[in-house]
Amino acid sequence: MALIVQKFGGTSVGTPERIKAVAERIKRHVDKGDQIVVVVSAMSGETSRLLTLSQSITAQPDARELDVLLSTGEQVTIALLSMALHDLSLGARSYTGGQVKLLTDSVFSKARIKQIDKKAILADLTNDQVVVIAGFQGVDGSGNITTLGRGGSDTTAVAIAAAINADECQIYTDVDGVYTTDPRVVSCAQRLDRITFEEMLEMASLGSKVLQIRAVEFAGKYQVPLRVLSSFKEGPGTLISIDENADMEAALVSGIAFNRDEARIIVRGVPDMPGVAYKVIGPVSDANIEVDVIVQNVAADGSTDITFTVHRNELDKAHAIAEKTVKELSAREVAVDGNICKVSLVGVGMRSHAGIASQMFKVLADAGINIELITTSEIKISVVIEEKYMELAVRALHTEFGLDQPESE
Repeated sequence: MALIVQKFGGTSVGTPERIKAVAERIKRHVDKGDQIVVVVSAMSGETSRLLTLSQSITAQPDARELDVLLSTGEQVTIALLSMALHDLSLGARSYTGGQVKLLTDSVFSKARIKQIDKKAILADLTNDQVVVIAGFQGVDGSGNITTLGRGGSDTTAVAIAAAINADECQIYTDVDGVYTTDPRVVSCAQRLDRITFEEMLEMASLGSKVLQIRAVEFAGKYQVPLRVLSSFKEGPGTLISIDENADMEAALVSGIAFNRDEARIIVRGVPDMPGVAYKVIGPVSDANIEVDVIVQNVAADGSTDITFTVHRNELDKAHAIAEKTVKELSAREVAVDGNICKVSLVGVGMRSHAGIASQMFKVLADAGINIELITTSEIKISVVIEEKYMELAVRALHTEFGLDQPESE
C-alpha cells in the first residue's frame, strides 16, 4: 500500500469521458490498496475562457475579483470527478483550496504557498475516502481566494505531497514522461526512466514545458519523489528524484532543452567604469523584465559592450529602456535581434567530465552554426544561436551525445 498524490492537468480532464477515464485509473490504485489524494486543474480551455469573459467586462479586471473568477474552473472539475468516483462505488470528497486550508500570501494571481492544514486530508484517507482537491488556488490570511499562477496545480500537488509525507507525487499529462528532447523536433528522442531534481530544474528553466519550475523547486526542497506519466496510456513514466544513478558518470548529457522565445540586446560603447553593468541591467530588472544571459566585452579604447537576452515578448519594452540608458551614459548605440534561440545541454555527469563544452562547440562548428553567446553552470551548457539553426543544432547534438539510443542500450 502506498500514499500517492496524483495530479491531472486540463487535457486529462478536458471532457466528461476523460474525467470518467481518470476515475477508472484512480479506482485501479484504490483496488490495489493505495491511498489516493487527487489534485486537478480546470478542464482544458476553461481558464482562458474565464479570462476572456472577464475582459468582455473590463480591460483591467480587479486582481482580487479575477482570482475569484478563475478559481471556479477547478471547482467544476473536483465536483465532476468526485461524482465519477461515486459512480464507481468509491468514497470521495472534494475540497476547494480554501476548504483544505491551503494558506498563501496575498499576491493575487501569483500567490505563494505558506502552509497547508493536513488534518482533514488525513482524516478522510483514514476513512477510505479519495480526497479530490482543486489545484491552482488557496486563501490568504484574510480569507481572500488567491491563485498560484498558470501551471499552479503542479505546485499544489507537490506541496500537498510534502505536507502529508506521500510516497510519490504523480503528475499526469499528455506526454508519457520526460524525454531527452522534444520528440516533435527529434523523432528518435528517448523517454528517460529517471532524472534528478537538478537536471529537471535546469530543463524546465531552459525551455522544457513538461513541469512547472516552481513545482520542481518545491519537490527538490522537500525531497518529494515526482513521477511524470501519461493520462492516455499505461507506462512507468519518468521518476524525478534526489538520487543520482550509480552509473550517472557514464551519462554525460541527460537531455537537450531549447527556447525559441529569446531576444538579444547589445548596448555598445558604454564607458568602462565600476557600476556600469548595474546602470545598464538595473533599469531593465526594475521594469520586471527577466534578464537571462549577460556578457560584457571590454574594448581597447576603454569602452565596453554589454549584451543580454530577454524574453521575446519583452523586447520592445527592454529596447526602449536601453535607448534611454544609452543617452544617460553617452554610449554609442543599441542593437537588437529578435531572431535568436537558446540551446542547452543538461546532465549531472558534466560535473566529472571535461571536454563537453569543446565537443558541443565542434559539433555546431561542423554544422556551420555560429555561436553568439555562451553561458554555463556545473550541469549545463547553453549557447545562443540564430533561430533558423535551432532544429539542426538539437538534432546534431542529440546524435553526438548518444541520446538517440534507449537508456538500456
